[in-house]
Formats: sequence, C-alpha cells, structure tokens
Amino acid sequence: MHDWEVLFQGVNFERLLGGLWTSFSIALVAVLFSLVVGVPLGIAAASRNRWLRGGFQVYLQAIRVLPPLVLLFVFYFYLSLVTKVNLSAYASAITVFTLWGAAEMGDLVRGAVTSIPKHQYESAAALGLNPVQVQLRIVVPQSVRRLLPQAVNLVTRMIKTTSLVVLIGVVEVLKVGQQIIDVNRFEYPSAALWVYAAVFFMYFAVCYSISKAAAVLERRLA
Repeated sequence: MHDWEVLFQGVNFERLLGGLWTSFSIALVAVLFSLVVGVPLGIAAASRNRWLRGGFQVYLQAIRVLPPLVLLFVFYFYLSLVTKVNLSAYASAITVFTLWGAAEMGDLVRGAVTSIPKHQYESAAALGLNPVQVQLRIVVPQSVRRLLPQAVNLVTRMIKTTSLVVLIGVVEVLKVGQQIIDVNRFEYPSAALWVYAAVFFMYFAVCYSISKAAAVLERRLA
C-alpha cells in the first residue's frame, strides 16, 4: 500500500471529515452568537454616548490583547476553580470564539455605520423619514454591503483559528490527522505529508466556498 492510501484506510477519511465538521460547527455557532451580540455592540459603539463607546473600546482592546489560546485555557482550566462552573472543551471553545467574534463583529458594524456620510442622514430627515426609517432604509442597506467582505474575512479567520481547540482536548480535524499519523508513523512514515495535505485542502475548500458565496451575495446586494 502506498503512503497516500492511508487516507482511505478503514474510516480514516470519514474521521477527518468528522473532525472538519467539529471545527466548522464551533465556528458556525460562534459566528451566529457573534452576530447576535456584536451587532448591538457595534450600534452602541457608533452612538454619541461616550460611556457606551468607551466601554466597547475597553472590551475590544481586552479581547485583542489576549490571545485566543490564553482565553481557551482560562475558560477551560481556570473558570471551574473560581466559579465551580465546569464547561466542556466544546462549550469553552464556543464561548471564547463568541467573545472574540462579538468584539470583532462589533467593531466592523461600528465602522460600517459611521462610514455613512452625514449628509445622507440630513437628506433623509429633510424627506420626512423618522429615525427608525432612516436606519432601516438608509443605514442598514449600505452598512450590510460595506460590512460583508470584512465579515467573511472574520468567519474564515475564525474557522482557521479553531485549530487551537485541540490544545484543550477537542478532537477536531487537526487532532484526527495527528492520530492517523501516529498510528502509521513507522509503517508509512511519509503518510504525514498526505494527511496534512488533506487537512489543508479541507480548510481551503471550506474557506474558499464561503468566500465565493459571499462574493455572489455581494454582487446581488450591489
């Protein structure tokens, strides 16, 4: 048997796909929660209230300063010692990526909202639109178009960064690949190259598909 055939030996390839789904599901759930939390945060950060703006900046900078790996360790290993709440590795991963995603999504929303020229608000008010109508008809459509490319970039970054969850025990695609390599290390020493290549193309296929789908949506919105 050739080294590359290790990928299809037994259920190895199915296990890799299962690990990929674990990575993708963590990112997917975290992105959904990030939208729910990040959009209101971004709108608050774009308001005239300096306390809301300042509070968001503190949160954003704290998340950006702390590496995701540190946050994973804190929530998985240290949180139970302080609060007696035992989060599973999967729940810890979703929590950390939601905190990170909400901060970044909030900043993207803030940038998209504040990029709308002031004269458009004034023109809408002159036409008799109330504040809610201004948001729904003027601000939101333009903000979505401006936000989409950066949001897709955030999603793909989040999918790739999920490889860190292997360090708290989540069996994602990279961990499965390492297990396959360890089992075949002596009999098929070059199998590692093929396994890591398969993992690379799996990540590429997912991220590229998301990027292309977003490009199509962006053209339709335009």
